[in-house]
Order: sequence, then C-alpha cells, then structure tokens
Amino acid sequence: MGKLQSKFRRRSDLYKAKEGAELAPVHQVVQYEPAHTDAINCVVSLTSDLCVSGGHDQAVVVYDWRAGKQCKSFQGHSREITKVKANSLIFSASRDKTVLMWDLGRDTEPVQEFCGHELVVNGVAVGPDGSKLCTGSRDNSMRLWDIESGECLQKNTISRNLSHKGQFFEIEVWDSRTWQVTNTFPAKQYIQTHCDISSNCYHLLSSSNGFGGQGCEATLWDLRQPGCKVAEYRGHLQTTACCVFVPPRPGCPALVASSSYDSSVKIWDQNTAACLYTLMLDGSGPLVSLAPCDSSSLLCASFNTGLHQLHLDQGAVPSLTEVARF
Repeated sequence: MGKLQSKFRRRSDLYKAKEGAELAPVHQVVQYEPAHTDAINCVVSLTSDLCVSGGHDQAVVVYDWRAGKQCKSFQGHSREITKVKANSLIFSASRDKTVLMWDLGRDTEPVQEFCGHELVVNGVAVGPDGSKLCTGSRDNSMRLWDIESGECLQKNTISRNLSHKGQFFEIEVWDSRTWQVTNTFPAKQYIQTHCDISSNCYHLLSSSNGFGGQGCEATLWDLRQPGCKVAEYRGHLQTTACCVFVPPRPGCPALVASSSYDSSVKIWDQNTAACLYTLMLDGSGPLVSLAPCDSSSLLCASFNTGLHQLHLDQGAVPSLTEVARF
C-alpha cells in the first residue's frame, strides 16, 4: 500500500506515444491524501461533495472528494468493512458480524449497534421511511431492525436452494412493508455480486462473478414483469464486482457503469448493451465498488490504489477520464 501513503500531486503517464507522431501530453491525475491505509471494499455518495467508504483497515471514512480532504474517520469494527450505506445517518457492515450506525454531526463513537448475525454481514439497506434497517449475511438470513432501539424485529432464513454457503445465484425482490418476496429472477450461472435499482424503480441491475470471460456479466431486469431479463452487458474478463445506473443527463442516452476485478470500468448503453468506453486503471487490482455522484462524476474503490475520481463526458461519444486519487 505504499502508493496510498503519498500526499503529493503526481502526474500519471505524462506522455503517451502516438503512432507516427511525437509524444503528446495527456491529462494530470491529482494525488490527494489517502482515505484509507489498506484495500477499500465499498464507497457510496453522501452529498454532492462527500462520500463514505469502508475497507480492510476497519475504518469508515467520510471524505470531501471535491476538496481532496478527509472529514472524519469512524473506528469501531474489529474486522474489515464489507458495505456502507449513507443517508442522514451512516451504516457500516463488517466481517465482525455486526452493523454499526454513525452520526456525522456527532463524535466518532457509534450511536447504535446491530448484533445477531452468525457470519459476515455483506448487505445493508434502509427502509423508505428511515425507521427500519435490513441486513443480509453469509449465515443465509436477512434481519429487519428498528433503527432507534437496535431491536431485531424479524428474521428470515433464505431458502437453501437459492444459495450455497451464503453465496447467491438468484435475485429476489422483497417488499419492505410486508417482508414478503414480490419478484424472483432466474438463477444465473455464477454468484451475484451486486445489485442496483433505477431511480424510477422500473429496472434492476445485477452483476456476476466469473473467470476468464465466463460469467463476468451485468444483467438488466424489468421489475414490472416477473423474471423478465432485458439485456446483458458482457466484456469484462474477471468478476464484475459492481454495476450502477448513471444519473441521466437530458438529451443523452441512458447509461450503465460497471467495474471489475480486471481493473477496468466500462460504460454501456443501457438499452442496446453496447460498450461505449473502457477505462483501464492499471495496477489498481480489483475495482470493487462504484458510486455515481452526479451525471459527470463517478467514484471507484480499488484494492491497491485507493479511491479514484472519474469524469464522465456524456457527449456524442461518451468517455471516461481519471481525475484524482485519494
């Protein structure tokens, strides 16, 4: 993690060769103070300027990515962070089998703890009214919690035919009010690693584990029709760890972004499934999480080189450029 320790600006690939031409300068990548001291597992957007991330260093970090400075670091977990969720409060799930709740406006101690899972917690979601928390674990269970009291209100054990040791091949949609399954999509060949729902709640994205180009896809599903697959986005060579809907820009086609263990981020046309741009982040290792901040900014979490700020140009030919690392 030596690269994460630098606090100085640096140039990334100052020159690149063009065939039959002189060396031409390319853009500068700014290196800010690192957010973490080890691999990063997850990142989400908190506000237009702030993001929240968690990693192997057991820290939950709030970072001003526009200014390039850390705002707060929360310490409380005894093992690595697997997921973070942020709205008015911040929730962090961990391999220590717990979920902790943090308040950015208070001190760095957790304000609530949710305990009860028997294995690593790898999923966390907040209910629509902000009063309930849903968590999922490798122990094949989902739990519904009262956020204010920390009490477990309900526990559901996931059917064994959907999973193998807590690894899921099938996507289920649950109603947070009735705590019942409302939609199930056909099982995929490989473990599903991530899912995202469009802002209009019409579509769902899921991404797949895989090897050597087998699997490794992202899939678009129609939430309005049971089991309806709309498109697949294929092109990554290793596990597609994350897939997200890109915030739309008027007059531009709907876009999807994906990141992979093959150190690439891809931009796709949501409707045609055409790959419009691929950005390689050489040396970054697995790219495990994406956080859209607005229609032109994406944050990407990596194992080796910290957090990456990416600029998305949604022009006639979309392009993706690395702007900063931290």
